[in-house]
Amino acid sequence: MPYIDESPTMSPQLSARSQGGGDSISPTPPEGLAPGVEAGKGLEMRKLVLSGFLASEEIYINQLEALLLPMKPLKATATTSQPVLTIQQIETIFYKIQDIYEIHKEFYDNLCPKVQQWDSQVTMGHLFQKLASQLGVYKAFVDNYKVALETAEKCSQSNNQFQKISEELKVKGPKDSKDSHTSVTMEALLYKPIDRVTRSTLVLHDLLKHTPVDHPDYPLLQDALRISQNFLSSINEDIDPRRTAVTTPKGETRQLVKDGFLVEVSEGSRKLRHVFLFTDVLLCAKLKKTSAGKHQQYDCKWYIPLADLVFPSPEESEASPHVHPFPDHELEDMKMKISALKSEIQKEKANKGQSRAIERLKKKMFENEFLLLLNSPTIPFRIHNRNGKSYLFLLSSDYERSEWREAIQKLQKKDLQAFVLSSVELQVLTGSCFKLRTVHNIPVTSNKDDDESPGLYGFLHVIVHSAKGFKQSANLYCTLEVDSFGYFVSKAKTRVFRDTTEPKWDEEFEIELEGSQSLRILCYEKCYDKTKVNKDNNEIVDKIMGKGQIQLDPQTVETKNWHTDVIEMNGIKVEFSMKFTSRDMSLKRTPSKKQTGVFGVKISVVTKRERSKVPYVVRQCVEEVEKRGIEEVGIYRISGVATDIQALKAVFDANNKDILLMLSDMDINAIAGTLKLYFRELPEPLLTDRLYPAFMEGIALSDPAAKENCMMHLLRSLPDPNLITFLFLLEHLKRVAEKEPINKMSLHNLATVFGPTLLRPSEVESKAHLTSAADIWSHDVMAQVQVLLYYLQHPPISFAELKRNTLYFSTDV
Repeated sequence: MPYIDESPTMSPQLSARSQGGGDSISPTPPEGLAPGVEAGKGLEMRKLVLSGFLASEEIYINQLEALLLPMKPLKATATTSQPVLTIQQIETIFYKIQDIYEIHKEFYDNLCPKVQQWDSQVTMGHLFQKLASQLGVYKAFVDNYKVALETAEKCSQSNNQFQKISEELKVKGPKDSKDSHTSVTMEALLYKPIDRVTRSTLVLHDLLKHTPVDHPDYPLLQDALRISQNFLSSINEDIDPRRTAVTTPKGETRQLVKDGFLVEVSEGSRKLRHVFLFTDVLLCAKLKKTSAGKHQQYDCKWYIPLADLVFPSPEESEASPHVHPFPDHELEDMKMKISALKSEIQKEKANKGQSRAIERLKKKMFENEFLLLLNSPTIPFRIHNRNGKSYLFLLSSDYERSEWREAIQKLQKKDLQAFVLSSVELQVLTGSCFKLRTVHNIPVTSNKDDDESPGLYGFLHVIVHSAKGFKQSANLYCTLEVDSFGYFVSKAKTRVFRDTTEPKWDEEFEIELEGSQSLRILCYEKCYDKTKVNKDNNEIVDKIMGKGQIQLDPQTVETKNWHTDVIEMNGIKVEFSMKFTSRDMSLKRTPSKKQTGVFGVKISVVTKRERSKVPYVVRQCVEEVEKRGIEEVGIYRISGVATDIQALKAVFDANNKDILLMLSDMDINAIAGTLKLYFRELPEPLLTDRLYPAFMEGIALSDPAAKENCMMHLLRSLPDPNLITFLFLLEHLKRVAEKEPINKMSLHNLATVFGPTLLRPSEVESKAHLTSAADIWSHDVMAQVQVLLYYLQHPPISFAELKRNTLYFSTDV
């Protein structure tokens, strides 16, 4: 319901304005509600506004009642030999509460029947006019408020009995509420009248909006609004705690510098927090769950004044309860679910499906995206309060970590003072977060509007050329990150250029994009000091020298030519080039014109020529990876340097005698990349165009026995060179996955890398069924991954066994 606002807003003046979307309140009605125009609709809205206000009025009266409840027994003991509080203290703390209660109780009792027995001609302007005329009581309350609060705090410190009373006052729930009571502190309840004083102004503004000019209530409401506004502007400056709460201890305005959603590790589990960096304090908050989106509020979990905030150096980072990374295969499962749901939503929209069905799918998608957001980050970001506690966040990218660190360190250069916020100040500061925040939504795609760019799907080729602007010689390298499913993933890393101020890498990478919109380049100084190990993740910490980000604009990127650019970061300039191949373009296979060579030549031709069962290029690359790359983190996922891959391709094509020597010297990611390139450049995918539709149908079967029968039959139907090579690769990938604790490559990860390469729709197939690159990704890629995963998770499959069973299956595909 509108107006059930249970939490502090900003200063009354600000509240009154900001609720209306930034307009200052004007007693004149909006244009368009001239007499009789839209009157029916206006009066209906009027009823909704009133019933919402009535519900919040009931809550407010219950709060005042709860506050008054201890007053009588306290007064009774005041005249005994053992008083809890003196009469003077009681009168200071509860000053004017009884009067405010009576004013609102009378107002509520008169308004309630009018709303319950609704009639479009009903008048209640006089009630609001009377309420406005009694606002003087609030003036007295406001003037005394600070003293009341200080008195209550002092009495709590000196008297245990009063402390117990003031920490847990019972507030009755609304009549139709399941909660019979809630516990609230006296301090929070004393704040309610200050909060409430702005509410009548807001409701008057809305009532006027929906009251026809010729309605008898109109002039009365206008008068009430005028009185309320005058009252607000007169007391606005007097509400001291209000003003001090949004200022720093030095009296400067406290500004929000940066905010965002981060994953905090708290009591061993991951929690999504909204973190706010103000000019002098870092505040970690949790968004309260409320049904009405407009009245969301934050709960402060903790705060650290920047004067007390320190970053533990990696080696000092005390051994915390180790946070286990979420299993990769579960993250891949979530991605698959998200992609499948995206596809379903698109289908529903294309078929003009019911909005309820689409909303249900979107809700499911949000749940999966939220889980992915919560469980994917692994990069530790620890901050410490010099007076005690440490806090640990996990981020998905080094880029974010350095952004937060830099923003905090920049503010810490100023002369900051340590301080403690009183609970009222903290309440007001947390209340201001909602209005000041710049990041409004949890960063998941289901929050995006339909017309926002879906991002790019396909392959981005990036050449990192060189960098300039370093003050002194260092060992330098770059990493490339792109966004995927709402968070950033590191996709490539240049070699370290030793002891230089002008590194020239000239390395090319091919990066797969999954709905990506941004490319980030980070430049690091390599640290070889073994003592600088981060206790959180046992990695030596390299220093970020600079970082930059560019938007992947489809218009700029989607040209066939290379696009050269310079990215500036902290005085350092990195030169790079890029070009993009969309997924539908990359599906096109161009058969090799030459009969010699191995890349782009049919697998049957190559094995026949070599008199081998598995192409030599496949055997050699696999052998080298197993010899020295099986423990390499991200093997097959991290891109190799494109120029190295092209050099290896040329050597294999020429059947050069130096192949083995070259392989032993080559970076292992380039060898892994050469193997992937070989399969990608086959004139038709390893699992063949002909069988593609049957693989898609087989993997979709629900009955395990039927699926097993079908999937084995499909393997038997492959030409022998394809089948033998596939089984050889399968066993290799299983061996790679056995080292998952070290190389971080699970069966799921490997299936994601190789599935779309070994199994692709033919051009005819993709044109017939799919409409866009995003569809190709969501519809087919997930199924391709599932097919390979099925075989990877299957007990060992032998060629001889498969062929022996041919007799039992005569079904034609």
